Amino acid sequence: MASRLFLGMINQMKDVIDRTIGVVDESFSVVACSDLARMGESQETALGDAFGTQETFVKGGYTYRLFGARPQGEFLAFVEGSDELAAKYVELLAISLGNVKQYYDEKYDRSNFIKNVIMDNILPGDIYLKAREMHFNNDVSRVVLLVHIKTLSDISAFDVIQNLFPEKNKDFVINIGEADIAVVKEMHTQVDSKDLEKLAQSIADTLSSEFYTPISVGIGTPVEGIKDLARSFKEAQVALEVGKVFDTEKAIVSYDNLGIARLIYQLPTTLCEMFLREVFKQGSIDSLDQETLFTIQRFFENNLNVSETSRKLFVHRNTLVYRLEKIKRLTGLDLREFDDAIVFKVALMVKKYLMADPTKY
Repeated sequence: MASRLFLGMINQMKDVIDRTIGVVDESFSVVACSDLARMGESQETALGDAFGTQETFVKGGYTYRLFGARPQGEFLAFVEGSDELAAKYVELLAISLGNVKQYYDEKYDRSNFIKNVIMDNILPGDIYLKAREMHFNNDVSRVVLLVHIKTLSDISAFDVIQNLFPEKNKDFVINIGEADIAVVKEMHTQVDSKDLEKLAQSIADTLSSEFYTPISVGIGTPVEGIKDLARSFKEAQVALEVGKVFDTEKAIVSYDNLGIARLIYQLPTTLCEMFLREVFKQGSIDSLDQETLFTIQRFFENNLNVSETSRKLFVHRNTLVYRLEKIKRLTGLDLREFDDAIVFKVALMVKKYLMADPTKY
């Protein structure tokens, strides 16, 4: 990567300097040069123990200068010539290349650090030390969005998402696996959950409409401080997993909006099965046909309002009442009663959870 960074800078500077310029790494190999024929050439014999000796020196008709993060230097910039102008050129070259390398290292290290934080691969005490070292602002709110690519393609979803977040010192786009990408977004105080859902929707729309890549996005809760990013990431994971079971049609699932589904998801399957047996002592939920289940769903959606539900179903009110009475006979639960309706709604969700085989998640 350093070779490509240096080569790009050298190609921009070679016409201005109008001399052969390049970079030698610690193995004494030419990793970038305006004379492409010299790329990969070994300079070990010519340079000997050049690293760690002095900052600027002349050897074999070239002027060299050390640069890099380490005190003894990581690279040698060189410019053709041994005159005063060559010394000035090599100094400017070393400063420019050193700044490019530092910017890349900071960007890469920051992303790697954030990845280790959200994956819980770093000790809490080390988080604060590393954050201070990298000049992270620990007083701002951040949130994790987890993007799951449902259909892999040749299009680089990572690059597409990264282009949506140009402030690379504040927002981080991180590859988690082949099909998952985490976005760590810095938030302003006035940003709320609806704004986050709009942001997630814009990511989904960009990938699905322009690149035909369907995705789902899990949204964690905003957290203060870098240490709690791991919690926001886990919440985004749970949002996606719960969404697979209970909200299969939704592309955007927020942890804040999971409601009782989150509680059911955390229950042991044995407890769920026991709950269903206790609720449906009089008759099994499996005895209800698809038409009856569809009627129940519409009844819940219309807030247990018989008249409104019958209008939406295009059936007579008495027909709907007959269906509700039939459900009462089969299950012992009267859905027109609020308490019975709650129990039945939860039971349907538990049944859906068990049918989705929670052991897979």
